[in-house]
Amino acid sequence: MNSLLKLENVESFIQQYHILHDITFDVPKGEVTVLLGRNGAGKTTTLRTIMGLNPLSKGSIKFNHEEVGNLRPYVIANKGIGYVPEDQGIFGDLTVGENMRVAIKKEDEETQKRLNWILDLFPDLKKFWNKLGGTLSGGQKQMLAIARAYVNENELLLIDEPSKGLAPIIVEKVMESIQQMKETTTIVLVEQNFLMASGIGDHFYIIDDGRTIHHGDMEELKSDKALMQKYLGIA
Repeated sequence: MNSLLKLENVESFIQQYHILHDITFDVPKGEVTVLLGRNGAGKTTTLRTIMGLNPLSKGSIKFNHEEVGNLRPYVIANKGIGYVPEDQGIFGDLTVGENMRVAIKKEDEETQKRLNWILDLFPDLKKFWNKLGGTLSGGQKQMLAIARAYVNENELLLIDEPSKGLAPIIVEKVMESIQQMKETTTIVLVEQNFLMASGIGDHFYIIDDGRTIHHGDMEELKSDKALMQKYLGIA
């Protein structure tokens, strides 16, 4: 396996609470790895720990074979990891255009090409370029959050619950965008919508009580009804 990101025996606390007990997984280059599990299993904390937003108390996080555990978030981001948080993380008092300009690390021809591609993919962002981020709809905010992470030359995108709270027609648009992004970028996706996750993902890891307990190809999971019922609550 040509691994881009590798977690081994990762543990993490939030204040006095031991959230991650033993998270271990590999993310192959050029594929979509989906983290699945019930609410509160530790999926969001896993992404935040990778980004340095939650402290790594034990274990190893390697990106491109380099240890990045407990580096500062801006250092990790500068190594080529983009992050779309569950709460989207956009600036409500800045316009769409200003949100994008704040996110851009390097103004060059390749960045402009990616920006043009994103605006073609999400025409609402172009339409509301001068509109404040806080006045956008939920779907438009999600598009902006994804666009901000993708506009830079990131090797890896961490995307947390992109379909949360969105209408089905917008979910389809977000799903289409991630399908296109996976052609050029490795993705780790946290997603409760199993139809979306199984339609995008190449392989999966199930997290339960802060531990990775099962993994395999997505096609294998779709045919394992007992596993889905036990750990995902899907009948």
